[in-house]
Amino acid sequence: MPESPSPTLRKEPAVSGVPSPVELLRTENLSVRYGGVTANEDVCLSVHAGEVVALIGPNGAGKTTFVDAVTGYAPSSGTVHLDDKKLTGGPHKRRRAGLGRTWQAGELFDDVTVADNIAVAARTVGLRTLGADLLGRSRGSRPEEAEALELLGLTDVAHRHPSELSMGRQKLVGVARALVGNTSVVLLDEPAAGLDTHESRQLGHDVRRVAASGRGVLLIDHDMSLVMDFADRIYVLDFGKVIASGTPAEVRSDARVVAAYLGGVA
Repeated sequence: MPESPSPTLRKEPAVSGVPSPVELLRTENLSVRYGGVTANEDVCLSVHAGEVVALIGPNGAGKTTFVDAVTGYAPSSGTVHLDDKKLTGGPHKRRRAGLGRTWQAGELFDDVTVADNIAVAARTVGLRTLGADLLGRSRGSRPEEAEALELLGLTDVAHRHPSELSMGRQKLVGVARALVGNTSVVLLDEPAAGLDTHESRQLGHDVRRVAASGRGVLLIDHDMSLVMDFADRIYVLDFGKVIASGTPAEVRSDARVVAAYLGGVA
């Protein structure tokens, strides 16, 4: 099968009066190198508002490294644009700019409630916040926190501790934490890990609801049912390079993807 050209990142022209999709996240030639090892090489990727984009590939392909680079946790070359602005600086600066992420390992605080877990992510640490906490004035839910709880169906368990919830709902608490703080794009790193088939499918519906709120979602996962059923577009990484991109149907039938990753799935 002949090599297909690398994906071109651009805004599609309006068709029949339909507005062009708004590009929220774009990476151009993003590369990560550790000494003589190249973890990511010239990765070009885009995520639009209201869209779920999946990033898949074999173990060690560089998927989490890519997320680390985009969110400022790994040094990289190339550029990252969010809302058409070039991002620079470390993780906290990029988080404030509107990039949210989850982690493969759980990052929840089990000794406080679901609502407090989300509040911790939403509130900027400083003397004013510290003073408000000491005076008991910051315990009420802010609009963005309430919205995250409602969006992910967690309002009814806001008063409970994460350890009291199912694994599927604990994963949603992590997503809710990533949404607060003016998040326009959320990067989900293997959110379905450890979930059964029913929980994974419910997660897919929840992820679609996040996209429907106008945010962009970049989803990394090995659950191919989740990816194929709920992603709008897919990028495939192998040895740090994008080897294919397109709709689930296009990626599923790509011979290089079948050989590198999907095997008999296609």
